[in-house]
Amino acid sequence: MTDRELAVAAWESLFRAQVGVIRVLASEFPTRTMSLNEYDVLFNLSLQPEHRARLRDINQLVLLSQPSVSRLIDRLVARGYVSKHPDPTDKRGTIVAITDAGFDQYRDVARLHMETITDLMGSALSDDELRQLAALTAKLRRSNPDPQVRLEDE
Repeated sequence: MTDRELAVAAWESLFRAQVGVIRVLASEFPTRTMSLNEYDVLFNLSLQPEHRARLRDINQLVLLSQPSVSRLIDRLVARGYVSKHPDPTDKRGTIVAITDAGFDQYRDVARLHMETITDLMGSALSDDELRQLAALTAKLRRSNPDPQVRLEDE
């Protein structure tokens, strides 16, 4: 059994590191044409089959409340970055799809954002440490009882 103080100290360290990294990434986000949260939605849609997902699934993928995600999606629709359609398998559901313009905008921002991530993570950790961090966080995700959090082995 893991020591309680050690587990809590490790969690606290992981949480504070994550908050610090997110704050830097938000402050150095490479564009004013979209927010980090809007980018997160486009990023998650870009990973989905056919670059589309049910709205309720997007809610599970991002770290925002359901009403916030709905408003964010509406802003992305108004800007032509995503489209919304009724789910043909469930008329109560909504499918959100990234548009060609949205994917192009996402891809342009992603290139710059990856440079910031690389600089931030690479300045603090060696390549071996980055691999170890990725392995440890993947292990944590696989052990999570919430299937939305689990990570499939790549």
